[in-house]
Amino acid sequence: MSLIHQPHDKFFKETLSDIKTAKDFLRHYLPPEILDLVDLGTITPQKDSYIENDLEETFSDLLIQAKINHKEGYLYFLFEHKSYPSPKIALQLLKYILNIWEQKTAPRPTAKLPVIIPLVVYHGKARWNSPLNLSGLIDDYEQLPRAVTTHLPDFSYLFYNLSHYSNAELKGGIKLQIFLKLLRDIFEQDNTLFLKTLRESIHAFDQLEKQNQGLEYFETFIRYIMNARNNLEFQTIYELVKEASLERSAVIMTIAEKLITEGMEKGIEKGMEQGLEKGMEKGMEKGIEKGMEKGKLEVAENLLKLGLGMDTILKATGLTEEEVRNLLN
Repeated sequence: MSLIHQPHDKFFKETLSDIKTAKDFLRHYLPPEILDLVDLGTITPQKDSYIENDLEETFSDLLIQAKINHKEGYLYFLFEHKSYPSPKIALQLLKYILNIWEQKTAPRPTAKLPVIIPLVVYHGKARWNSPLNLSGLIDDYEQLPRAVTTHLPDFSYLFYNLSHYSNAELKGGIKLQIFLKLLRDIFEQDNTLFLKTLRESIHAFDQLEKQNQGLEYFETFIRYIMNARNNLEFQTIYELVKEASLERSAVIMTIAEKLITEGMEKGIEKGMEQGLEKGMEKGMEKGIEKGMEKGKLEVAENLLKLGLGMDTILKATGLTEEEVRNLLN
């Protein structure tokens, strides 16, 4: 039920790119000895991403510039979206850190390398079994003599396993609390427990809206849930939102309208791909027609879940009443 490309990436970046929320996270979760060296008044989120294309569906990253020990430095967040850990995170981080160093020092080849502090955020239910330092990936590292290890690279990363945090341990302001609680429980198999967190988060948006920062973030929040919880009916989300706020239930309807457009575009795109594969003009026409039809059906199904009337669905999709009733059945 994804409405946008990589909604987990947008949810992660939109949250921690907000300077107030980024400061909130760092203030509460950096070790005190590191926090003392970071000037939170200088943090600036960077736009670059260092994730390889084939890993974009399962990882997000965010680079934040800040004065560290009074000099240019960086905090590099790596967020693992899937529910189980990757075995070689430290090796991935090494590649990304090298890329950042190369990029930041390219205009000044003789400049010294800035400090980069890596942070890994994980929220899966599976036990984290990846070493917290690079040397943990090197075969028999602990048995090697110092004459050898002194020539090998090594570093450790700050690790946050959100699935282990209780409500009392999740600190920070309203926006950070919404973000962390949702990440912690998004893979919760007990739907009742997840819906409890979802309800609390939706009601928490009342306070965000009073701070004029809730409405746009709310849409990102909803889209992330719809993508990550494929077993959750759109109607259920709609009812919870309606219970909390009529204004925000109108936002849900706006998302439904976007579903129509995005579903149609997706159908056309699929159709063109099918047509190109056949390599014939006639095949392309049939592919587009078939893809559009599939897109209409997907849109109609989502609108039915929203409880929209038959007339509205017929006008929005161009389907016949019989086709819609077949979906109902």
